[in-house]
Amino acid sequence: MSATALAARPASSDAETLEHARRVLRLEARAVAALEARVDGRFAEAVRAVEEATGRVIVSGVGKSGIVARKIAATLTSTGTPAVFLHPIEALHGDLGIVGPGDVAVLVSKSGESGELQGLLEYVGRAGVRVVSLTGRPGSTLARHSDVVLDCSVEEEACPHDLAPTCSTTVALAMGDALAVALLLRRGFGPEDFARLHPGGALGRRLLLRVRDVMLTDDLPLLAPDATMRECTVLLAEKRGTVAVVDGDGALVGVVTSGDLTRLMEREEHFFSTVVSEVMTTNPRTAEPDGLAAAAVGVMERHGVMCLPVVSGDGRVVGMVHLHDLMRAGAV
Repeated sequence: MSATALAARPASSDAETLEHARRVLRLEARAVAALEARVDGRFAEAVRAVEEATGRVIVSGVGKSGIVARKIAATLTSTGTPAVFLHPIEALHGDLGIVGPGDVAVLVSKSGESGELQGLLEYVGRAGVRVVSLTGRPGSTLARHSDVVLDCSVEEEACPHDLAPTCSTTVALAMGDALAVALLLRRGFGPEDFARLHPGGALGRRLLLRVRDVMLTDDLPLLAPDATMRECTVLLAEKRGTVAVVDGDGALVGVVTSGDLTRLMEREEHFFSTVVSEVMTTNPRTAEPDGLAAAAVGVMERHGVMCLPVVSGDGRVVGMVHLHDLMRAGAV
């Protein structure tokens, strides 16, 4: 279509533009939600096929499905399942050498009839490689030659002409994410494993940073349970609003915060002689020295606190970690 013809068309109003966008989001959300009913024994079989593979996961697709396949391969690899994207055309021109008998193939195709995939499909079949297909047509050629078929069909595309892959690619991508996360959980892949595979950038720093890297260890604000609030008030002012209460062995028995002091002042006119044990919060939230700094931030956010005592395995206070220090260190 010429530029002149396009220019001659009436422009959509802002209201129409917004409604078009909302329609796309509604259709794609509905298509993804419909996938839930299809997560059944076939999905579990697909997870087992990938988990039991002794080699790599070979992920492939053509066009928009190929782009989705690249993302699925990247997500699998970053979450502990070694995967590689193999372009089906390049595969037939020398790249088939990366496919081995211990591999499993995850092939993505809306129609299941992509001619470019046929050669790869035939080869992996001869090589004894199990095939998991993500396709919009469970009765297609691809589906018939697959060991496991994951139904990624959609009622319609968000494209008003039902031509450009929109809902179908979103659904395939969501199914790939579901596969990767299910494998992540079955493998027991945790934050430490994720950090090991993501050492660079802000994400890597956040996942590698430990509480011991940020916590304060010198001149800690510690008081005995029988100390007075006069002593505690001085420490609260000098030590950023949190005092840890410890027994004779240095084990944590409670915490007093500036908020506790404020509430005490509101109800007691002469509060300086009050003993700390009457004001402290028992069983407070804590952190461990080897815990992830990001996890400590999560505890603070969920419980509305600015500082956590850091305790050793035997319950002794070995440090204090403050939210502001965690933020400066890049834990959030």
